[in-house]
Amino acid sequence: MARTPRIAIIGAGWAGLAAAVELAGHAELTLFEAGREPGGRARRISASDSQLDNGQHILIGGYQQCLRLMRKVGVDPEQAMQRLPLSWHRQDGIRMHCPRWPAPLHVLAGLLSAKGLAWQDKWRLARALQSLKRQGWQLARDCTVKQWLRQQAQSDWLVQQFWRPMVLSALNTPLEQASMQILATTLRDSLGGRRADSDLLLPRQDLSALFPAPALRWLTEQGVQWRGGLRVEQLQAVPHGVLVEGERFDAAIVALAPYHAAALLQEPGLQAQVKAFQYWPIYTAYLRYDADIAMPLPMMGLQGGTLDWLFDRQALSGERGLLAAVISAPPLAVQALSREALLRKIEVDIGALLPDLNGLQPSAAQLIVEKRATFASTVGLTRPHCRSRVQSVFLAGDWLCPDYPATLEGAVQSGVTAARQLLQDLSSSRVTAG
Repeated sequence: MARTPRIAIIGAGWAGLAAAVELAGHAELTLFEAGREPGGRARRISASDSQLDNGQHILIGGYQQCLRLMRKVGVDPEQAMQRLPLSWHRQDGIRMHCPRWPAPLHVLAGLLSAKGLAWQDKWRLARALQSLKRQGWQLARDCTVKQWLRQQAQSDWLVQQFWRPMVLSALNTPLEQASMQILATTLRDSLGGRRADSDLLLPRQDLSALFPAPALRWLTEQGVQWRGGLRVEQLQAVPHGVLVEGERFDAAIVALAPYHAAALLQEPGLQAQVKAFQYWPIYTAYLRYDADIAMPLPMMGLQGGTLDWLFDRQALSGERGLLAAVISAPPLAVQALSREALLRKIEVDIGALLPDLNGLQPSAAQLIVEKRATFASTVGLTRPHCRSRVQSVFLAGDWLCPDYPATLEGAVQSGVTAARQLLQDLSSSRVTAG
């Protein structure tokens, strides 16, 4: 008589939660998490007297797995996030707003009406995107984004005004190192699909409320055992299963950052692959003003400034006077700045974007530095398979999603893939009682 398999999921970030939601109803699950709350690097954190996110994440309409699992655990994405047509608004730079027209007319119309771009650059940009589309968003041979832009004869203005900030936002990797194939895959899933796939989805709620907290509530309702505040330090393969902290399971999904997964499994092949990974930080500064914010859009950039993008948290979540400034893959000169010096530079940028706040001191400021926020999406980066070389152990995490950068969608896709592969392998091995 077939019995229900016992599965351990180690790590309750977005990848581990996605694996658990996908497996719920098919297995007896135990979810281990070193922290007290789920969410990993994309969750709410306590900072001083405020509840802030440890980063400002953007989703797009093409994130199908994220949106599917949100709905499954009871989150309505249209209520939880503000949906905006694809737009690009950078002060002293390019301003482009795509209408709600069918694809690809929306991009063409947005490009034709864009401000801050000469007609020659509009043609160059359209030609480069069309070239990728004709190739099925697949390069014959990968190269850096910088090399590809040179091949496509993109002007210095286009590179600095459009490509560089876009690559930093999408891949958190400088274009001199970034893989063009990974960028092409990202463009495929946004510009290469339906018009709605390119929509920007800006969270109205904190990141924990967006998926991790509802997912954990839903999972506990399904009978999943939650073991928060427990760091797994021992995992051992045994015949027909694994021991997790001495407890026997039929299989385990390790949904940890690459360096933590390699340290836990102690598998030489995985350790060698993980050593090739590089990482880039993301800085997020939260500044609260004793004033109402009036940004033209909830997300704006500043060409030539220190910050990359500024988010109007008042417009998004109703938090009066709160702004979030993001710096992706900050250069060494920015990383060398003291907290006070960096915040002063960001305040100057905010004054340039919002003249009404110029000279007004924020009543509170918080700088959150995620030192290894993402892996670097470099050329030739080899991703491990979700089925590890350790018997009955599977891997999940954004770093395992082939040809995709470190994003929430990549994390969720990896969790779903690991869960489905595990179920397939268990089915083929015919787990039975006794």
